[in-house]
This record gives sequence, C-alpha cells and structure tokens, in this order.
Amino acid sequence: MGVKRYHRHSDHVTRSKRWKALRFQALRRDGWKCVECGARGRLEVDHVKPVRDRPDLAFALDNLQSLCVACHSRKTRLECGLRRDDPARMAWKNILRGMRTEPRKELIKCWKV
Repeated sequence: MGVKRYHRHSDHVTRSKRWKALRFQALRRDGWKCVECGARGRLEVDHVKPVRDRPDLAFALDNLQSLCVACHSRKTRLECGLRRDDPARMAWKNILRGMRTEPRKELIKCWKV
C-alpha cells in the first residue's frame, strides 16, 4: 500500500474541529517536542495505532504522540511496508545537512571579493 492511499484512512479525522483541539492537547502534553528525538519546530501529531486499524481510537489522547516530520515520515514508511532507513544512508544525510547549515569559511572569503 502506498503512502498516499495509507493516509486516506485518517483524512476524515484530521480535518475536524474536534481533532484540532485534541491535537493541541497532545502537543502540550508532549512538551511541544518530538517524543522520539526531542526535536522542536514543526511537529505533527501521529496516531500510535493507525486509524485504519483502530478507528475507535481516532480521538483517544492516549493513542496520540507528537513527532517531528522526519520521525513521522519514518514511522509511516515502516507502517506502509516501505524500506527502513539504512544507518549509512542516514549518516550521509546528516553530513549533507551539516554542509547546508555550516558554510565553509574558505567559500565565505571568496564571496567577499
């Protein structure tokens, strides 16, 4: 099952006013950080047990957790049966991410010409 089709099960839940109030409660309970990695910033509220498996828990606060985009994406891929993140691939991604956020001093000197 693809990720797009997978998300259809929770779309009707996450668009309601009731969901928005519950989402706020979950974020506040989790201290406005990802429960997996502790990241702050853009957070998504995830159903621990997916709505497609347990529709009765769609609005249960105990079935919700705050996750950053990366952790939520990883969890969803695993639930859909897509590949796991390879540790070597993750290390490479972290190196590339660091290069984007920390420009090299030599390059900065060239730009100041």
